[in-house]
Amino acid sequence: MNQFRPGGFNILPPVVKNLIIINGLFFLATIALGSSSGVDLVEILGLHYFAAEKFAPYQFITYMFMHGGLMHIFFNMFALWMFGNALENIWGPKRFLIYYFITGIGAALTHYIVFYFEISPVLEAINSYLDNPSHEALTRFLDSQSFQLGNFEMRDAFNQFRDRYNDLINTNPTKALQLSVDYMSEYKIQFLNAPVVVGASGAVFGILLAFGMIFPNTLIYVYFAIPVKAKYFVMIYGAIELFSGIYDKGSNVAHFAHLGGMVFGYFLLIYWKKRRWK
Repeated sequence: MNQFRPGGFNILPPVVKNLIIINGLFFLATIALGSSSGVDLVEILGLHYFAAEKFAPYQFITYMFMHGGLMHIFFNMFALWMFGNALENIWGPKRFLIYYFITGIGAALTHYIVFYFEISPVLEAINSYLDNPSHEALTRFLDSQSFQLGNFEMRDAFNQFRDRYNDLINTNPTKALQLSVDYMSEYKIQFLNAPVVVGASGAVFGILLAFGMIFPNTLIYVYFAIPVKAKYFVMIYGAIELFSGIYDKGSNVAHFAHLGGMVFGYFLLIYWKKRRWK
């Protein structure tokens, strides 16, 4: 039975090594700039929804180098080293780097395609109110599941609006209604800006998929103790991500991005196989 055990950082191939270094530098820069000057690199370099004001095309690349915490970056970099080490040694730096970025970008596209369908009812409700505002329609929207306050900025803005609106509704209903229209327009902007995707997880899941296809019978030791063949490990992990993506709606984990990395990786490997790129 073929088995693969990473030999150590002394034989770390160049692309994997540099990806780990760059991710580490971005993580340290995020902490340093945030604490010293209040610059939020996650807001600048993380990937925003394509219809958001804060979206920029370069974020499809930079989001892969941003992480939400120490454990997030540690596990991503550990998996990148553990599985990417073998792939880069087989493929070479150029092919490995192409695969890494294509699966990472594919993961982001998958996530936001799913996200588009998830938020469409909310955007329809907002646009419907802006087209035909009324006190009754505002109350219905604020009491519905469509109304979401995803961060402190949105909650603070709502509290300020609520206080001013309640003061005006009995004394100047026309002004109160205009205030509600202004708030809902700003809420739409904030709602679209709020989601931000960070992390190398999509590309890492693509790497995991490739490892499972190329080394299907290699043993992966789960928790360093339980041996599982790579092909089964990939299947199990993919099934968990699919289940979590469907049912774990309250999580901050981009499960469909993980699946997207695997799907794009699969089709890229099939394409390369047909083209006989070795």
